[in-house]
Amino acid sequence: MILLQSHSRFLLQTLLNRLHNLEKGVELDYHWVEFDDVRYHVQVSMKNPHLLLLSLSLPTPPPETDFPGGLPSGAIEAVKAAYAGVVQILDPPRDGFNLTLKLNFSKFPPDEERRQALLVKIASVREIVLGAPLRALLKHLTSKTISSDMDRLVALVHRPNESFFVIPQMEKVIVVFPMRFKDSIDTVLATSFLQEFVQARRTAGLNNAPPCLWSSSPPLELKKAPAEALLANAGFVSFVIFPRHVEGKKLDRTVSSLSTFHAYVSYHVKCSEGFMHTRMRRRVESLIQALDRAKPDVEKSKNLANNRSFKRLSLKEAHANSHS
Repeated sequence: MILLQSHSRFLLQTLLNRLHNLEKGVELDYHWVEFDDVRYHVQVSMKNPHLLLLSLSLPTPPPETDFPGGLPSGAIEAVKAAYAGVVQILDPPRDGFNLTLKLNFSKFPPDEERRQALLVKIASVREIVLGAPLRALLKHLTSKTISSDMDRLVALVHRPNESFFVIPQMEKVIVVFPMRFKDSIDTVLATSFLQEFVQARRTAGLNNAPPCLWSSSPPLELKKAPAEALLANAGFVSFVIFPRHVEGKKLDRTVSSLSTFHAYVSYHVKCSEGFMHTRMRRRVESLIQALDRAKPDVEKSKNLANNRSFKRLSLKEAHANSHS
């Protein structure tokens, strides 16, 4: 299994190409959609080749989530902290988008390594925006401070009209994902995948990984959640995050893994489905080849029939052949 990267590969490649071709003054206008219905729009005009507008449209939030001003709580502060001095937040954003950023390439650091790190961070804008409230809750574990949401069920959006839930406690944070899939085949594959995922956590080499549980019914932590949020046809996955999982640089990795968990499962489900379809096609092709080899050669049979000759035997010759 592979982990999905936190940044958008297409966005990163677009930014790199733009940065390397600033003098050409090429106009850009790109639209695309990635996992969990996150839409991007990149626009560059020929009049200002050093400026790039990046717009982001987030999944439609369900009613139980906190989405002030069309963005998760703490998203604006997280963007300002991540892109200070390089990115300007436009207010209001472009029509049809939740966030629009103006990038000024002339303010990028001259050092190649720092510039590359900044581009990767900009390409990770989805995680920074959607993961902002989760990051804030997990930071209380590292600082060992009491969160204002202590023991309260917090709903965070991650897919259109779908949310996952976070329950912050003093020594741990519980994260619960209701897993939903539209296709019946995807549901069966995802259920099997998640059960194996929980079993793999029990191997000796993963003792330090967050404890993981799967159940077909909602866990007790979701007893206060609205009924519409508990319609999960592939069960519920729970992770228990302890302070050791968010120490130092582990915080970024934990936030990224949790923010993209449903997309991670969907990716591997689609890969499994594609692999099985490939195996089925190869099997059908081998059976067709076996049937083709079993077919009689019609032309050869006709030639043999045409080359045969018959001789009428007399009664005496027939009687002699029968005794020979």
